[in-house]
Amino acid sequence: MLTISIIALLLVLMLCGIPLAFALVTAGSAGLYMIGGGNMVLGILKNTPLSSAGVYELLTIPMFMLMAEFVIQSGVAVSLFRAATVWVGRVPGGLGVATAMAGAAFGAISGSSTAAAATLSATTLPSMLKAGYPPRIATGAVAISGTLAMLIPPSVIIVLYGLIADQSIGALLIAGIIPGILVALTIAATVVLLVLMHGNKIETRSYTLREKLASLKVVGPMLALFMLVTGVIYLGVATPTEAASLGAFGALLLTWYEGRLSWEGFKLALTRAANTSCMIVLILMTASVFGYFFTLTGVTQDLVAWISTLEISRWTVLVMILAIYIVLGCFLDQISVLILTVPISLPIVLSLGFDPIWFGILVIVTAELGMVTPPVGMNAFVVARYSGFSSEEVFIGLWPHIIAHILILAVFVAWPQVILWLPTSMKMT
Repeated sequence: MLTISIIALLLVLMLCGIPLAFALVTAGSAGLYMIGGGNMVLGILKNTPLSSAGVYELLTIPMFMLMAEFVIQSGVAVSLFRAATVWVGRVPGGLGVATAMAGAAFGAISGSSTAAAATLSATTLPSMLKAGYPPRIATGAVAISGTLAMLIPPSVIIVLYGLIADQSIGALLIAGIIPGILVALTIAATVVLLVLMHGNKIETRSYTLREKLASLKVVGPMLALFMLVTGVIYLGVATPTEAASLGAFGALLLTWYEGRLSWEGFKLALTRAANTSCMIVLILMTASVFGYFFTLTGVTQDLVAWISTLEISRWTVLVMILAIYIVLGCFLDQISVLILTVPISLPIVLSLGFDPIWFGILVIVTAELGMVTPPVGMNAFVVARYSGFSSEEVFIGLWPHIIAHILILAVFVAWPQVILWLPTSMKMT
């Protein structure tokens, strides 16, 4: 009963608009007080947040955030979209396919989903509308393509899962590559299908081989930055923290190479990266207090014991857990979902014999759905703001992609090696 009351208190605080970090520490402290009194609360508040913030791997987050800020300033997303358009411009729905390709490429060098959605809205959406794409198809393609930054490394959400679940961040980042590519192909195929079903004439354009080859010059710096981060992790040359630092420096050089580096822009990138990083670290610190309460109540152990008594397949339990993640993503932001659920769901998944790396990528794919499902689909609201269309219209355009995402999620569940092949073959530092 105490656990239910504290969870209810947490949800009420969040519904009242209290920031997640303060809601977590308030609810957690209240629960600890009910268990052991004021001395217990003070003792845990003195030690637990500091120990959770002192993890070396936590440095990965500010470096990835700084990398994302520099990539945004470099304006490389425009060049990536143009290069993709040259290669697939004559395909039905070619601009939509190019949007998915640009979203995957931008995600591979930034790691910020909302930043990707905002950037794609400013670069790819006007071209799609000008070519005659229906607004629902265009905005839906842009919003869903932005979510690829959550899955394709570098990804801040993957790093968060690794920190919360105490799993190898390097293995998790590498595990996101193949699923990220497959999800991008799924988005592209969905756009092509929607365009063919639409039936109206949408402008396409063919390009010469010389134009196609010339467009590849933008790919070089992008591949170099990708290898500077993901490549060195896979080859075992650097740890994720070291690779993140290299990525931030590489993104700084990319911004300078594109002629967009200024002192004001440099300070702005540092400020934004610091603000976001401080928010995430504060959430992790306060989540440790709330997690301490859960540990003392033994809720997780009781759930594991209860599930072991159920006469149902472990796959049924997994599907139920993923369904819960999809539902929670409709109402909570992705950081909140990870913080609140992973400490409970991961022990259950481990007790059923599933791989934690594989499960982590499944969670990230469901988190992508949360970015585009109502009523809290952040990417949909970002696209609506930049496009001038209503959020309702954007959400309607996203439904085919949501269905396609659920289908590709089923593929990942049925064939775990799709996710696990790369991380099992990587070299570890």
